[in-house]
Amino acid sequence: MTKPESQALSREDILLLAAFLIALAATLGALFIGEVMGQMPCTLCWYQRIAMFPLVPILGLSMWRGDGVARPYAVPLTLAGLALAGWHAGLYLGIVPEAIVPCTADGPSCSGPSQMIFGLPIPYLSLAAFAAILTCLLVPKGNQT
Repeated sequence: MTKPESQALSREDILLLAAFLIALAATLGALFIGEVMGQMPCTLCWYQRIAMFPLVPILGLSMWRGDGVARPYAVPLTLAGLALAGWHAGLYLGIVPEAIVPCTADGPSCSGPSQMIFGLPIPYLSLAAFAAILTCLLVPKGNQT
C-alpha cells in the first residue's frame, strides 16, 4: 500500500490549525508575561487562562488524530473564555459600570501601561483570541475550491 505523495489540507483542517495556533500563541504569550516578565495575572485573567490553556491539547490532539471531534469540547471553553474576556474588556473600557475591582483586589491591575502588549491592553488581546478561535470553530464546513 502506497501513501499519497501529497494530501491537500481541507478547509476544515486549515481552520482547526488556525484555531490551534491562536490558542498556542495566547497560551505561550500568557506564560511569557507571567513567567518571563514577572507580571502576575489578575483574577479575571486567571479565569480566562482556565478557558484558554486546555484548548491547546484539545485542538492539537484533534488535528493530530485527524478526527475533527474538537468542536464539542472546544466550543464551550471558547464561549466561556469569550464571555469572561468580554466582561473584562467591558470593565476596562468602562462600559460595565464598575471599577476594575477584580484586577486590583487580588492581583495587579490590567489598566496600567505595563500591561500593554503590542500597544493593546491584555483584555482586548484575550477577547480577540477567543473570538478568532470561535470563528475558526464555527465556520461551516464546505468544499475547498
